[in-house]
Amino acid sequence: MNETGSQLIGNTRSAEGQHTFHAFDPQRQQTLPLPFREATQHETDRAVQLAAAAFTTYKKVPPARRAAFLQAIAEGITALGEELVNTASAESGLPLARLQGERDRTTGQLRLFAGLLTEGSWVNARIDAGTPDVRQMQIPLGVIGVFGASNFPLAFSVAGGDTAAALAAGCTVVCKAHPAHPHTSHLVATAILAAANSTGMPEGVFSLLHGASIETGQQLAKHPQLSAIAFTGSFRGGKALYDTATRRPVPIPVFAEMGSVNPVFFLPGILQEKGEALAAQFLQSLTMGVGQFCTNPGLFITPGAGNTFVDTLQKSIAAMPAGCMLTPGILDAYQKGIHQLQQAGATVLGKAPEAAHQASPYLLQISAQQALDNPSLCHEVFGPSSLHIRADNREELYQLARGLEGQLTATIHGTEEDLRQHAELVDILREKAGRILINGFPTGVAVNHAMVHGGPWPATTPAAGTSVGSTAIYRFCRPVCFQDFPAYLLPPELQNSNPLGIWRLLNGWFSKDAL
Repeated sequence: MNETGSQLIGNTRSAEGQHTFHAFDPQRQQTLPLPFREATQHETDRAVQLAAAAFTTYKKVPPARRAAFLQAIAEGITALGEELVNTASAESGLPLARLQGERDRTTGQLRLFAGLLTEGSWVNARIDAGTPDVRQMQIPLGVIGVFGASNFPLAFSVAGGDTAAALAAGCTVVCKAHPAHPHTSHLVATAILAAANSTGMPEGVFSLLHGASIETGQQLAKHPQLSAIAFTGSFRGGKALYDTATRRPVPIPVFAEMGSVNPVFFLPGILQEKGEALAAQFLQSLTMGVGQFCTNPGLFITPGAGNTFVDTLQKSIAAMPAGCMLTPGILDAYQKGIHQLQQAGATVLGKAPEAAHQASPYLLQISAQQALDNPSLCHEVFGPSSLHIRADNREELYQLARGLEGQLTATIHGTEEDLRQHAELVDILREKAGRILINGFPTGVAVNHAMVHGGPWPATTPAAGTSVGSTAIYRFCRPVCFQDFPAYLLPPELQNSNPLGIWRLLNGWFSKDAL
């Protein structure tokens, strides 16, 4: 493997820092040999300065050329072949099949945004031709700081959804690689930079920084030329960036996805009909990827304790295998979280056998009153565990739902009669989550135009956005109004002739017609 332990600042490698760190192979329990250098404050400043200079050009690049850039990135990632998935597997412990699927999702996200740019209507062009003549469209924010996630080394990392959406919007990107997979990050970054060069994008449209300490991220977040931050990770990490961004002389938005317990409500009729089958499906969802999905079902609520569903879960959990977590730190946090739940009064409903350096799936249980008295019991424990809450009546069920914090997802399982009788539950959960599922499981997020991967605080900040799906682009742009402009100064999206052929709101009616 070529030496990759430096920063990629535009087309330049930089290795000024003296502090180094290493990636770790969690399957083999060994440190990987190549050291990576922590980015210095000077390197961070150079990366953002270069991105700011590139933005003055990139924001004017026509949509068709930006789409070609995104397509070229997707092709470059695919061309990395087995080297990419093998490297990602060594750094994360994730199986090759999972990473091959994640690579396809990553390239699919890039192509989704390329298609959005090609169609063009995403700019939300609005024209009210009168006195005054008022025209509006979306424009890009500027330089975006993207922080890679630990649990998705491809799809939520260097060329993941945040970077794809920001580049599609016309923003430039400085990415802080996650220290758990620096080799993988470097490979993907080289594909982005090669695509930028082959499609004629300005140098600085993308840069990659490394760092295992919080200083690198904080230096990036504080940079005065940064316009927004995108983050996927823990509540603690997201809140730290949020606090930094809001305390700046000029505050900037932080689009942070910070986790969720993703509550699942099982209603009585469906438990009677399908209890055993639902138990098997629930355990599969819970333990998928060793529970290291932000949509992992970490909380489930049933009417009472004594039913086939809970009994089957209790018996079946012992047959579930322990699994390798992404990093020793994540494993340690998971084990501490289980211990803290027990210390706070949760009882162990069932668990899988222990294994060295691996996470054992757990089912724990509390009463509804315990949950209402101590809401901290319902906080996320990242990993393959779920907390069962007994609700003895409908009002208690609704109380539990109303007491939930903001969530990425909320799920209801019920027969048609169940759902009709508990219609109020849907209304309650609509205020609590960004995605509500009926008779499904939340693990797995489709990448399409309608998806929402976000939710009220503390799941994300702010609640008005999504980090998955084509509407993620709106986090990185803002509306601008052009009033009484001469025709020759208007951008193509707002010109009378509609040269791009996009849908626009003309005097209150959607149309592709010229004005």
